[in-house]
Amino acid sequence: MSDAAFRRGFSCLERFGLSFDAWLYHPQLFELVDLAGAFPATTIILNHVGGPLGVGPYADKRDEVFQAWRKGITALADYPNVVVKLGGLGSERSGFDWHRRTLPPTSSEIAELLSPYFDFCIEKFGPHRCMFESNFPVEKRANSYVAVWNAFKRIARRYSADERRALFHDTAARVYRIGPARTLR
Repeated sequence: MSDAAFRRGFSCLERFGLSFDAWLYHPQLFELVDLAGAFPATTIILNHVGGPLGVGPYADKRDEVFQAWRKGITALADYPNVVVKLGGLGSERSGFDWHRRTLPPTSSEIAELLSPYFDFCIEKFGPHRCMFESNFPVEKRANSYVAVWNAFKRIARRYSADERRALFHDTAARVYRIGPARTLR
């Protein structure tokens, strides 16, 4: 993200009114902080809550990863041009090992494990800069679509009706400029 050629291309997004979906891992969050600061007029959507890893050198280091991830999320939240997609932690890279289970996790289990990440993002960014997302069909090996969305509902219970509308709809509609369907004549 610091490469000059990448940034020249990135600079075109503002001119054309486009946004940028950033899919990266937690060790790269500060690179995104720098990019957000350099291009404050370009909307950046952070996918999968910034990809906290739980495999490879990050296996069995969930607390350490969580603390490093929190620092990156806190720094990103200072940039109003950044919004966060809440989801995408059911893949193998997150290290929850749901794909190894005989039975997939329940919505209660998913909500319990994801709440610390989602609640922290919502605390730092506010619900109007956060949106729930699925990562299907990629996560199909680990959990069910219904269980994931029911987990989101469980997590959202503690927020107001206005905040839930933002998390489930309004933020995505605003950021992706999704409006009512128009009929062609």
